[in-house]
Amino acid sequence: MLLFLAAAVAVAQEWELGASGGLGYSRNATVTNASGSGKAGFKPGLAAGAVAGNDMYERLSGELHYLYRVSDLKVTGGGEQAEFSGEAHLIHYDLLYHAADRDARVRPFLAGGGGIKVYRGTGGEHAYQPASGFALLTRTQELKPLVSAGGGVKVALGDSLQLRLEIRDYITPFPKEVVAPAPGARIKGWLHDFVPTAGISVKF
Repeated sequence: MLLFLAAAVAVAQEWELGASGGLGYSRNATVTNASGSGKAGFKPGLAAGAVAGNDMYERLSGELHYLYRVSDLKVTGGGEQAEFSGEAHLIHYDLLYHAADRDARVRPFLAGGGGIKVYRGTGGEHAYQPASGFALLTRTQELKPLVSAGGGVKVALGDSLQLRLEIRDYITPFPKEVVAPAPGARIKGWLHDFVPTAGISVKF
């Protein structure tokens, strides 16, 4: 009986695999020292990802996401600016609530979940860096817990193919090893990374 029920549940679920791309934009944090204040954070950059999910119920589903972000580092202050090559890798699991049943052609949804984000500075370090009195951009990596929040819409293009348009706010503590406050300087706040994407997925 248990095997029969498990098989029935598996048949009732719909699975989904997809890929997407977009552009990410991070809100900079304020960095202060004895001489004044500046901004530290990450430049806008391309994003590409993959998703695997399933509709567990008529309007509730779960999805596992991976996202790669071109995420160059930057700091400005005292009339100077420094930049440094970087990237980020995000892995998170979201729960989605859809405003329409699974057989609807258009399914708006809200999403929320959590995971991890790995920040990496990949540029070349130099003896002197502009704005170094505020923060130092380093060739290292740092793992931070991640909160994911957002929403979007899925539009059926056929029996199994669908278009996905969505936006996420990826929230983490500020990575103070990759973008390191200078001695006597402070960086306050959390980092918000807004990433709109468009993609295609297949249901089966």
